[in-house]
Amino acid sequence: MIIAHGIDLVDFPRIEEMINRHKDRFIDRIFTKAEQAYADSKRNSVEKYAGRFAAKEAILKLIGTGWRGKIAWTDIEVVNTSSGQPQVNLDGEVKKIAEKLGITQISISITHTANFAIASAIALSSENSDAENIDK
Repeated sequence: MIIAHGIDLVDFPRIEEMINRHKDRFIDRIFTKAEQAYADSKRNSVEKYAGRFAAKEAILKLIGTGWRGKIAWTDIEVVNTSSGQPQVNLDGEVKKIAEKLGITQISISITHTANFAIASAIALSSENSDAENIDK
């Protein structure tokens, strides 16, 4: 059962500027070590970072909180399966919120153009849940 949807669009120059201005401080705050290893192994690393940033934003939208409180960017990790499909791993506060909402799986899709990355995230539940029970 689909219980929520989130979408986000990220401009590559914005992410590139943040990486250039704040270097490892930005990357370590936003991306897990696995995400960094993946992006840094690619010729187009800014594109890969932007896609993962868009996915994280889309997921924060579908849980209805945005980035605030005890939520850390690294509570959301986007990795690829062996076939290349992006997959979400949740941890920390985001995982707690998702469980409270009855989210059992998040399906994501990431795509890129010449200057933008877009991500769409769909929250799935195996049972009915009451999304109004979240403490906002």
